[in-house]
Amino acid sequence: MQEEFRFLEEQQVDSRLLEKVKAFRKEYPVTEAGKDRVVCPSIPFFGKDILEMAMAALLEGSNLLLSGAKATGKNILAENLAWIFGRPVYNISFNVNTDSSSLIGTDTFRNNEVQLRKGSVYRCAEEGGFGILDEINMAKNDAASVLHATLDHRRIIDVPGYEKIDLHPAARFIGTMNYGYAGTKELNEALVSRFLVIDMPPLTGENLHRIIRHDCPDIKEEALQAFSGLFLDLQVKASNSEISTKAMDLRGLLAALGAVRVGLSPWQAVQMGITNKAFDIFEREIVSDMVMTRIPEEWTKEQVF
Repeated sequence: MQEEFRFLEEQQVDSRLLEKVKAFRKEYPVTEAGKDRVVCPSIPFFGKDILEMAMAALLEGSNLLLSGAKATGKNILAENLAWIFGRPVYNISFNVNTDSSSLIGTDTFRNNEVQLRKGSVYRCAEEGGFGILDEINMAKNDAASVLHATLDHRRIIDVPGYEKIDLHPAARFIGTMNYGYAGTKELNEALVSRFLVIDMPPLTGENLHRIIRHDCPDIKEEALQAFSGLFLDLQVKASNSEISTKAMDLRGLLAALGAVRVGLSPWQAVQMGITNKAFDIFEREIVSDMVMTRIPEEWTKEQVF
């Protein structure tokens, strides 16, 4: 348990919350079936206030909705919360093909009888997992109707033709949503009322340094300032609608640093991780100019690590 709480203690998260989380974990041990779904996140979440709000909401028994722009750490926070609480994770990604049967389950013929093949929401509810509802504002009406029942205070799901499902007392659901993506829509009031909502703030320079240092502990200070400065420049440009958010890709930045580590030049790595994600030629020129001000073409691996 120490590993899960070390980074929280380093951020000076309220000790009372930590004690309550430890008590929660003790009260609701994970079943053997769910142990392989308790996954350590690749990146810890940095942000004391956000962590405290999210932990308090989940301890109180509420579900969480994380809204905000791209690269604000919504999914990273959701994965970290499941790890902190020691719960199995069920990732449920919403798209045009996600319907009630993919969430609850569908009939299948097995052992000469019709049985229910359980979906992600059913298994999460049954095993007391944390369900991450990714891009929840892309949910179709059919899928949204399942969410209404699942997230209701009664904590019961009725499956036609089968027994009702009582949600495990440790089960929680964490929705994530971006505004303005193709295919998204406004969530109705009834669904939003079933969540406590956290509006995720933009990534700060301090937290970005922590993330890069966590992934690349041996990065040189000059390179750290250059790569983090590039991302923050892109963030400002995107927030001012001067470019789209395509190139503002934290995963791409970290992947670029990984490519540098194996021998690619920083310039080439950033082209793949950042610049080439702006498919519009004019936008790509703007991004390329921003890269040139931060990452010199003559840099080699030795300037970074």
